[in-house]
Amino acid sequence: MPDLRDSIRSRLTRLVDQPLAEAARDLLAAIGYKSDRKVALGSVDDFCRKFDREGVLQHSAALKSDWKSIDLLFQLTDAELAGHATLFNETEVQPSLHRAYLFFAVELTGKDYARGKLTGIARRLNRLFPMPVMVLIKHHDAQLQPVLSIAVINRRRNKVHTERDVLEKATIIRDISLVDPHRGHLDILDSLAVPNLKHPDRLPINNFETLHAAWEQILNVELLNKRFYRELANWYFWAMKHCHFPLLDEKADKYFLFKDRTQVREHEAKNLIRLLTRFLFVWFIKQRGLVPDALFNAADLEKSVLKDFDPESTKTNYYKSVLQNLFFATLNQIQGQREFRKSGQHQNTTTLLRYEEFLRAPKDFIALLEKYTPFLNGGLFECLDHPHPTKKGPQGGSVIIYEDGFSDRKDNPLHMPDFLFFGKGNDCEDLSGDHAYGENKYRNEKVRGLIHILEGYKFTIVENTPIDQEIALDPELLGQVFENLLASYNPETKTTARKQTGSFYTPRPIVDYMVDESLKAHLSQALQRHASMSEEDANTGLEILFTYTERDQPFTPTEVSVLIRAIDTCKILDPACGSGAFPMGALQKLVYILSKLDRDNVRWKQTQLDKLDSAPMRESLERDFEDNDDDYGRKLYLIENCLYGVDIQSIATQVSKLRFFISLIVDQSVDRSKENFGVRPLPNLETKFVTADTLISIERPDSQTELFETTAVSDLQQQLKRVRHALFSAKTPRTKNKHREDDKRLRHPDVRGKRMISM
Repeated sequence: MPDLRDSIRSRLTRLVDQPLAEAARDLLAAIGYKSDRKVALGSVDDFCRKFDREGVLQHSAALKSDWKSIDLLFQLTDAELAGHATLFNETEVQPSLHRAYLFFAVELTGKDYARGKLTGIARRLNRLFPMPVMVLIKHHDAQLQPVLSIAVINRRRNKVHTERDVLEKATIIRDISLVDPHRGHLDILDSLAVPNLKHPDRLPINNFETLHAAWEQILNVELLNKRFYRELANWYFWAMKHCHFPLLDEKADKYFLFKDRTQVREHEAKNLIRLLTRFLFVWFIKQRGLVPDALFNAADLEKSVLKDFDPESTKTNYYKSVLQNLFFATLNQIQGQREFRKSGQHQNTTTLLRYEEFLRAPKDFIALLEKYTPFLNGGLFECLDHPHPTKKGPQGGSVIIYEDGFSDRKDNPLHMPDFLFFGKGNDCEDLSGDHAYGENKYRNEKVRGLIHILEGYKFTIVENTPIDQEIALDPELLGQVFENLLASYNPETKTTARKQTGSFYTPRPIVDYMVDESLKAHLSQALQRHASMSEEDANTGLEILFTYTERDQPFTPTEVSVLIRAIDTCKILDPACGSGAFPMGALQKLVYILSKLDRDNVRWKQTQLDKLDSAPMRESLERDFEDNDDDYGRKLYLIENCLYGVDIQSIATQVSKLRFFISLIVDQSVDRSKENFGVRPLPNLETKFVTADTLISIERPDSQTELFETTAVSDLQQQLKRVRHALFSAKTPRTKNKHREDDKRLRHPDVRGKRMISM
C-alpha cells in the first residue's frame, strides 16, 4: 500500500500543469477533504460579481490584477464530516452555516510574493463569507518555480462593529514546491489528513468543532518549536559527550580530552552553543541560496568535496575543513580574497582557509564558495582565537587563546566528530545524567546527526508576527533554543545556568504587549508636546496606527513628521535582553508603523540623509534604500540609531545579534551580476548588544558632576558617535580593529587615575 506522503507528493506534482480547480480538489481528496458538489464560476470577474459586490477584493494585498483565476472548491460541513449527504448545492454557498469551512483555489501570475500578500488574500476572502476559509494559492517563487501556499483564517471581521476592522491571525504553509516538495511540508500535509488528525481530547473527528480543534493543534507553531527544541536539545547533550574544544592550558586539555571533563564543561558548552548559532544562521541563509547545498549533503561531500568521507566517522574532518572554512574564511572574507593559508605563513590569520589536505580539489572548493557565498561580515563569523596580550611561547611568539579552535596544532586538538552532523543515530541514547530536566528522564532518547534533524523541518527567515504565522521554524526559535539550553546542568554548582543567571524566555504575546505599551507612551508624549494634540486624540490615533489593519493611519502630515522624528530619536534599551525578544519585537513594530506612516520610505530616507555630511556616505545610503526591499532601509537605521541590549551572558548577546542579522538578510535583494551579489555586508553590532552585568554600577570619578558640565565631555560624545557609526559599517579586520581601539580610547581615558564613566 503506497505511503500517504507519496500520494500527496504525486498530487502536488499534478498542480504544475493540470487545471487548478481539478488538481486542488484531487489534492484535498487525497487527505480526506472532499465534496461531490462543485461551483462553476468561470472567471475572477464572475466571482466578484457574484460574491464581492462591495469591492473588497479590489484592495487585496496581492492585487486582483495578479489573479489568474479563483475557484470556490466546496463547503465542508458537519454533515459531510459525519458522512451524511452534503448540504452544498451546485450554485450556492449556504451562508447560515457558520460552523463550516470554505475551500478556495487562487492562481496568481506573479512571483516571490511576500507572506503578508498571500495571507491578505485569505483575509479578503474571509470578509466575504461568515465562515472560516482555507485558500490554496498557486504562484511562483523567486526562481520562477511553481509553488503552492495554503492559508487558513478561522475568524472573520466583526460585522457588528465594522468600524473596528480587526484583522485576526492568519496561518500559512508557504511555498510548497510542486516539483520537489520539502519533507517538512509533506509531514505537515500528512498530519492534516483526516485519518491522521488527533483531537486534543482524543475525540472522533466528525464535526466542525472537533476538526477545528485538531487543526489548531497541528497549525500551532509553538508545538512545532517545542518538538524541534526537544530534538535539538537531545543533540546538544549527545554532542557534549563527544566534543572537545581546545584550551589555553594544554596539559589540562590533554588530560580531560577523553576522561572526566567537568572542569572544561562550561567552556565546551559555550562553544557548542556558539557553533549552533552559527550553523543555524547558515541554515537560514541557505534558504536564499547564499551557501551551496552540496556542503550539507553527504553524497555530494563524499563525491566531490572531502577525501575518504565517512558520515559515521569519529574524525573531525567535516567541521574543520568545511564548516570552519565556511565560517571564518568565507563568510568573514571578501570575495576574491579567499585562499588557503600557506605553510609557515600567516600563522595567526584566521580569515584564510585551512585543512587543505582534507579536500579533494581545494581550488574547486574555493570556486564553489565564490559562486554562491557573499562576504557577510557582522562579527558572527569572526574567529575568536586571539594572541595572549602578554604571554609568550617557546619561540617568542604570543601564546594563542583558543576559543573556536581554528588551529592546525596536533598537541591541542579540536574534536567534533563527523557523526554528530551526519550520523543516523539511534533510539536509545542515555542522556539522563546530562539533560537539563532531571536524572531519571531521557534514558532512551532518539538522537541523530544535526543535518538530519534540520532537514526534517521547514525553515523561514521571516519572523512570525501577531497577525501572520507561517508553519515553519522562524528565527524566534533561536531565542527559545538559547533560553532552554541555558538550563543545562552545571556540574560544579549542581544548579542550572538558568537559575544562576535568571534566564527565562518571554512568550511572544507578552513581548508584543510590552512593546506596544512602551512605544505608545513615548509617541503619545511626542504628539502632545510637538503637535499640540490632546492626550485623548493622540492615544486614539495611536490605537489605529498600532492595529494590524489595512486602514490608513489617521495623522496629518505635520503629525506624521513629529512621529517619524520621535521614532528616529528614541533610544530603546533592554538591560537584560536575553536572546533579543524585546528589541526584536520593538524593531518589528517600528517597521510596521513606519510602513503605514511613510509607505514610500521618502520621509524616513530623508531623515537619515540629513544626518550625513559626505557624498560617499549619502550615496551608500541611497543604495541601501534603492537596491533592497523598503523594510531593509527601515530596519538598518532603526538598528543603528534606536536599539540596544545588554546581557550578562555572552551567548545571549550573540543570539540577539544573530536574530537581527537574519532580519536584515531577509530584505536584501540578491543579484549575482553585482559585486558581492548585491548583498551589503552585515553591520557590526558589538556596540549595540553588549555583554555586561547591569546590576553592578560602574566606578565614577569623584568630580563626576563638574565633569559632565564641561564641553570636553560633549566633544568626546560626538567623537564616539562618529567612531561607532564608522564601526557599524566597517568591513575589514584592520578597519574594525582601528575603530575598536578608537572607541576604547574615547570611553576609557584616565581621569586622575580613575576610569571615566562609559558614554
